[in-house]
Amino acid sequence: MKDKITLIGLSGSLRKGSYNSALLRAAAALMPSGSTLRIESIAGIPLYEGDIESGKGVPAPVARLKDAIAAADGLMLFSPEYNNSVPGVSKNAIDWLSRPASDIERVFRGKPVAVAGASTGNFGTLLGQGAWLPVFRILGARLWSGPRLVVPRAASVFDANGEITDSATRDALAKFVGGFVAFVRTT
Repeated sequence: MKDKITLIGLSGSLRKGSYNSALLRAAAALMPSGSTLRIESIAGIPLYEGDIESGKGVPAPVARLKDAIAAADGLMLFSPEYNNSVPGVSKNAIDWLSRPASDIERVFRGKPVAVAGASTGNFGTLLGQGAWLPVFRILGARLWSGPRLVVPRAASVFDANGEITDSATRDALAKFVGGFVAFVRTT
């Protein structure tokens, strides 16, 4: 069992006022003793293009993020849901992070991964989270199947500063974070 846990946290949104970025920041503040959630960003990752990869290699922001994930004990992704699926910007980031294919083993194979999300819709990110499952399965990640965290009607859960105002959501997030850390400690 691991004493110290370091997780990488990613928001699947680039929007300045993103509810998922706010959820990520709240998760970092709720980490159990002996664990850290290091917030990283997918900003600056270009659209995946095989010609860029073969001509110039993996872009610097991708290489840096790959190294951070590879060195961490686990990955938490807070992703919005667009059209009942994953957002293009976050899927693009994961696609780059899996390049070249020989790096999948180092970055994702056996890596504990948890997916959560917030949405303004009535069902939260339920379908989007399901759409992430085959992506992380094919990469060989160890998907956590603990209590699901979907935050519906996010506009009513966060204040103008991105702080959670709903105690039930805060409690659910604390349970989610604590459960994932316990899962990572035993892997």
